[in-house]
Amino acid sequence: MACHTINQGRLVGPDLVNIQNRRSQKWIASFIKSSQSLIKSGDSDAVDVFKKFNKMVMPDNDFTDSQIVNIIQYIAANSSEQLKKTTKVQPDQPVSEKSIRSGQMLFNGRKRFTNGGASCISCHNIDRADVIAGGSLAKDLTNVYSRMGAAGVKAIIDNAPFPTMAKAYDGKPLSDYEIFDLAAFLQSVDGGSKNGPLYGARLFFSGLAGAIVLFALFAIVRTRSKKNSVNHEIYERQIKSTWEDNNE
Repeated sequence: MACHTINQGRLVGPDLVNIQNRRSQKWIASFIKSSQSLIKSGDSDAVDVFKKFNKMVMPDNDFTDSQIVNIIQYIAANSSEQLKKTTKVQPDQPVSEKSIRSGQMLFNGRKRFTNGGASCISCHNIDRADVIAGGSLAKDLTNVYSRMGAAGVKAIIDNAPFPTMAKAYDGKPLSDYEIFDLAAFLQSVDGGSKNGPLYGARLFFSGLAGAIVLFALFAIVRTRSKKNSVNHEIYERQIKSTWEDNNE
């Protein structure tokens, strides 16, 4: 459900309506178990689906053959025109600057999720100057909105199909408001790097300023160490001891 619909149009992946009439059961089972293995084998239909849906990798599944048959039967039973649902994927809603800012804070961890889930930046990166570099454990999300659209992004966040992400948010679901705000932020950063032509210069001068501060601190510490060195303290004690002995 996170990636597919039946009779409601494409989401992250294709609409599965009447898939049983368009592909053989053997092909469907192979694709479900390991889509990448089928693609790498050179299967033209698998390669075509992969390219058509922005080369989004479908995770492998460990369903048994009987479970896959049950899934196919379920899709077939819900593919008839009589059972066609009238509810469509909701169109993109207008977003406010407040939602975008909230989404950015949720993404980078400055604002905690209501149920305590990990911040997105732990695993994902966004190529934007006002967002610190994120993790590299998962895909870069700079252009995820153009690849998946609002419905796809929200579906992935709401019901992650990826094992690692699903485990990280197990029992810690995001609220509807948090999902909306994250999608709003990802929409705002889409379209390529937002670093701008001066990003490299800003990064260089920030590093230079940091280096100057460190050198200044080292200089202060070194000056104090010279002024109040251990040898100097020993010398002072010896002078004091000699003066006291002479006076006695």
